[in-house]
Amino acid sequence: MPEQTPRYLSLLFDIPLKQSFAYLDGKDCGGEVGKRAVVDFGRRQLTGFIVSASGEPPAGIDAGKIKTVRRIVDKEPIFGDEDIALAEWMASYYFCSTGEALAAMLPSGRRASITPSFVADDIDAMAVSALELSAGQRAALDALITGAEDGVPFYLYGITGSGKTEVFLRAAEFMLDAGKSVIYLVPEIALSRQTSEAIGKRFGESAATLHSKMTSSQRFAEWLRIRRGEARIVVGPRSAVFAPVKRLGLIIIDEEHDGSYKSGSTPRYHGRQVAMRRCAVSGAALVMGSATPSAEAWKLMADGKIRRLELSERLSGGSLPEIKAVSLAHSTGCLSWELKQEIRATANMGRQTILFLNRRGFAYFYHCDNCGFELTCKRCSVSLTWHKNKGRAVCHYCGYEVVPPRACPSCGSLEAGFTGVGTEMIEEEARRAFPELRIRRVDADTAAKKDGLAESLALFRAGAIDLLLGTQMVAKGLNFPGVRLVGVVLADTGLHLPDFRAAERTFSLLVQVAGRAGRYFPDGKVLVQTLRPRDPVIVRACALDVEGFFEAELAQRLELGFPPYSRIIRFTLRSRDAGKASAAAHRLFELCSRLLPKDAGILGPAECPIALIAGNYRMQLLLRGIDMANLHAAAGGALNAYERGKDSAVYLEVDVDPVSML
Repeated sequence: MPEQTPRYLSLLFDIPLKQSFAYLDGKDCGGEVGKRAVVDFGRRQLTGFIVSASGEPPAGIDAGKIKTVRRIVDKEPIFGDEDIALAEWMASYYFCSTGEALAAMLPSGRRASITPSFVADDIDAMAVSALELSAGQRAALDALITGAEDGVPFYLYGITGSGKTEVFLRAAEFMLDAGKSVIYLVPEIALSRQTSEAIGKRFGESAATLHSKMTSSQRFAEWLRIRRGEARIVVGPRSAVFAPVKRLGLIIIDEEHDGSYKSGSTPRYHGRQVAMRRCAVSGAALVMGSATPSAEAWKLMADGKIRRLELSERLSGGSLPEIKAVSLAHSTGCLSWELKQEIRATANMGRQTILFLNRRGFAYFYHCDNCGFELTCKRCSVSLTWHKNKGRAVCHYCGYEVVPPRACPSCGSLEAGFTGVGTEMIEEEARRAFPELRIRRVDADTAAKKDGLAESLALFRAGAIDLLLGTQMVAKGLNFPGVRLVGVVLADTGLHLPDFRAAERTFSLLVQVAGRAGRYFPDGKVLVQTLRPRDPVIVRACALDVEGFFEAELAQRLELGFPPYSRIIRFTLRSRDAGKASAAAHRLFELCSRLLPKDAGILGPAECPIALIAGNYRMQLLLRGIDMANLHAAAGGALNAYERGKDSAVYLEVDVDPVSML
């Protein structure tokens, strides 16, 4: 029997090294492109991605020193040439390794398990069968279908409750009937579940869902179904943009404005940019939608680079709610007298209330009235939040916990304690004020319990909860027919953060949460409690004046030179040694200064707004310019030079087009 010809495999790993590594395929291992292999890497065992195979060893490498793979993980390939090309593009654009990009794209499971894709709950959120379209919906759908091959993205802009989802689903039906596949992106797992249930019932076995709350084996099973072509419409949050569908025809990005489409870890990709890339390469159509577009999308619509489609009326018998700002200047508790009256009136009607605050915990600021002492995290430069149910003060950045002092640690005064408002405090005050009501809290703490979020939303939709209070999990996209009243407990929470997008986020969140009221009845009401009732952002949000907000906001962005009138690349350097972080930031500044084009500039080096997280001191530089190609090239050159002499005690994060500046 002739000796088997050796096969040399080229592997990439989820590590920040921008090179491939050669291994010898073991006897009967069956290594091929698109599979994963477990190998010896230094003193460790790592799982790598096979990206090429050859009968010849790589040039310049002694074949006798090439290690043999230990085993092949997959029975069939889980990625192909298109996936590798996309990973290479991501690596180039987001300054990461191709292996890191592939790791972000692929499911982490090693074996498939038989699990249902969709939960067969009874839902009211979206119609399972197609509804009759309004004139506006029909016009938008016709425009999408006729212009699907033009290469120009669409934006479905419409008030909350105007039927954007049904237009998306009809467009998806059109693509499926044409033999093509669809990716439907949503920002939150709660919305992913709601949307996937409706799509599962409408499209059956041709639908699949991908999200982080699934087990690794569940995600892997769905991934293989999609790759085999068994599932042709895929629903999920950000990472679902990588779904390996056959003949991609359409990508839908619902709630396009949402910041969760941007990854917070390497590679720091934006789902919208990846979707645009995939559509451009495959010739697929892209449609985005929101009641509150991002500033970037708004300007692209104004410039004609995105085609705007508009829905201007609420369906299902609802109308826009009455929205009113309520000053907290003379209020003694979390809930104003006026808000309490409306909650009581709503309950008497047999209807439901949502109370919204974008901050969990009981209270979030320990302050001494005598000496001004503040209780902050020992490892982060942020205040600790009091969690009454735990009996501890907690850092929401690193998880540090401590039992708070009974007296001020600085001066011993008893005039010290926690102030501010958190969801636990609202829950306690609401239960005192309304003992007869069925109240449920939904935030990161309660959602951490298995099926906690899904259970709460299902009970609320079924009318088994009178008052639902929570963070932004209850603010966006969810559709509850019984809701009459929405109360925003404190609208100012994120308004004056040191981030140029603070006003945009606050405005968007207020408009979105207001959209939960009166979707099926004409008597919806929203009360926006605020310490700044005359702030232009609050005033325009209460008026649902999207046009007026963006006119003022974009004028300010233009004057200050911030996106969408510029592009930004952010470098964050962190180290446990403050001096080393500062020295590295100044060295990188010098390198960038030599390479930046004349139309670009540098902000910094300076401490990050949150200068200390988990014991690491943080410095930042912002490269800002008009032309991204020139800015990107300068950043790449500076990074290459920086890597040659970097301090191993300093970690560098690179964020292209950052959405958060904290």
